[in-house]
Amino acid sequence: MTTERRVEHPDGTVEHVTTTETPTTIVTEKRGGGMGFIGVLIALIAIGVIGYFAFTMTQSRQVSNNAVADAAARVGNTADKVGEAVDRVVPEARPAPEPQTSSDS
Repeated sequence: MTTERRVEHPDGTVEHVTTTETPTTIVTEKRGGGMGFIGVLIALIAIGVIGYFAFTMTQSRQVSNNAVADAAARVGNTADKVGEAVDRVVPEARPAPEPQTSSDS
């Protein structure tokens, strides 16, 4: 684009100015194509899945530990009942009589 203008100076001289401007082209490059977003999304999903399995395993261990403790308590209660039943059936132990020895002397 060419621009012409006339400039008059105070001393009476006239100046003709011609200006040529070249258009400015701005090139914007966009790189990546969204792969960064997809990578972040995949990482977040992986973290969520790992967290879910870790939480589930912790709960499973707790349930298992509670089941073992409950079974041990039941075995202990059963042993106490067996002991009480034996005490009722078997009379109290009496000392054994002294063996008799014969003396022929």
